[in-house]
Amino acid sequence: MKTPDYPITPAVRALRAAKVDFVAHLYPYVERGGTRASSEALGVDEHCVIKTIVLEAKGDRPRPLIVLMHGDREISTQKLARLLGVKDVVPASEAAVQKHTGYLPGGTSPFGTRTTLPVYVEQSVLALERIFINGGKRGFLVEISPSVLTTHLQATPVQVAA
Repeated sequence: MKTPDYPITPAVRALRAAKVDFVAHLYPYVERGGTRASSEALGVDEHCVIKTIVLEAKGDRPRPLIVLMHGDREISTQKLARLLGVKDVVPASEAAVQKHTGYLPGGTSPFGTRTTLPVYVEQSVLALERIFINGGKRGFLVEISPSVLTTHLQATPVQVAA
């Protein structure tokens, strides 16, 4: 049996277990390069590269959550806080990202996370034909149908783009 040409991460295992068709894409990781660097390396529109952002809803106790957003857009934390009925939503610390997901920042996938977190997806992402999302390692994206986000992750569609 041929060894795959990509890393077998918890995200890959989760996608395989769910029988999700995906195409693996490796690229040279650029520290702090974000979706712009990955889209340029792969020759795809940055709008189709989806960021996995771990945030914390502030209340009595911080609640971690994931928001999936177009690479060329920002999240309005004010809109998200209103939607969630909380006072504030802030980015999770690098330590909290690793604790909740098991992934390093820059290599965070919404699939195969250590802890099951609520996932919210910008509604317009679901209208795309294909998306590129982190496969659980820096420099590794998987190309999938956006419908996987709602069927496999039970992601809630929202409109929280800034």
